[in-house]
Amino acid sequence: MPHLHILNLVTIFGYAALSFVIAYLAFPPFIRFVTNYKLTQKIREDGLSGGVAKLFKKLHGHKAGTPTMGGVVIVIAITLTIIISRLLAYFGVVDNSILNRGETYLPIITLMSVGFLGLVDDYLNIQENTRQKGLSARVKLWSLIIFSLLGAAWFSFKLGWSLIHIPGVGDFDIGLWYAPLFMFIVVGTSNAVNFTDGLDGLAGGLLAIAYCVFAVIAYFYGLPILSVFCSVIVGSILAFLWFNVPPAKIYMGDTGALALGATLGVIAMLTNAVIILAIIGAVFVIETLSIILQLFWKKYFKRKLFLIAPIHHHFEAKGWSETQIVMRFWIIGMAFGTIGLIIGLLGMGTGGIL
Repeated sequence: MPHLHILNLVTIFGYAALSFVIAYLAFPPFIRFVTNYKLTQKIREDGLSGGVAKLFKKLHGHKAGTPTMGGVVIVIAITLTIIISRLLAYFGVVDNSILNRGETYLPIITLMSVGFLGLVDDYLNIQENTRQKGLSARVKLWSLIIFSLLGAAWFSFKLGWSLIHIPGVGDFDIGLWYAPLFMFIVVGTSNAVNFTDGLDGLAGGLLAIAYCVFAVIAYFYGLPILSVFCSVIVGSILAFLWFNVPPAKIYMGDTGALALGATLGVIAMLTNAVIILAIIGAVFVIETLSIILQLFWKKYFKRKLFLIAPIHHHFEAKGWSETQIVMRFWIIGMAFGTIGLIIGLLGMGTGGIL
């Protein structure tokens, strides 16, 4: 376990601050740009299980016209911070850049690749010529499966990695099952974050909490550059939240939700902390389960379990204010994040893949 050095802390917080400043300065002109070109939120008409989403339109109809695709700025701010770190390393100002083959290549590629998929979906979502907005669920799912398959192949065959760590118990070799596990985690986490991104500030705040926890875990697992990368993501998300808290001036869109979710899953695999990912991201898990249960109930019992799914909309329909739901879910996220961090640090195994 590495010791906490002042220089390391300065690097972590320094790059996080840089990412925050870049994103904070970029959001106002970006909001004006998407507003001028009418790249704004369209309210979906179809429900998750078919039919017209009447209750959703009633709850969120007033949000139509809000600028979206805020994930573009998040990804750009992260990318510029990485480029600046590379230049600083090239000129000898710092020892290492954030661009590191062993620790950050795969999560960076994930962020950009899945971010592009989300960008396409967001762009199609704002078009007026179709009833069903954006890419179909099948196209998004298969795109994520193909990408996660490539990542799983890199882990399994290039690195020969097949271990999972159960905190406090030990490491277990799951052999060929590692590839499908990797795919499940990346696809599942990406979709879970996307499902949660439904209220002002909700997904952004929970993502900031999760990435903070993984920044600490990565550092103490001997992956300091990955820790810096996580902090850079936190910085850009905090800048986004500045403009996304109720009432939101911009939404993250699939560009951010899908990309940040998939990247979180990859980082969990890199730190061999996949088991505690479910604890750290407990709210994301609950949101996803609420959709699964809703669909199951409607199919087999011919009625709804929740007034509307995901579950944050259920509480909204029950009369909770949007701010109440977001703040309470943040509290739950912080509680589970703290529990996950404690379990992760106390139950350390061999650490990350390096």
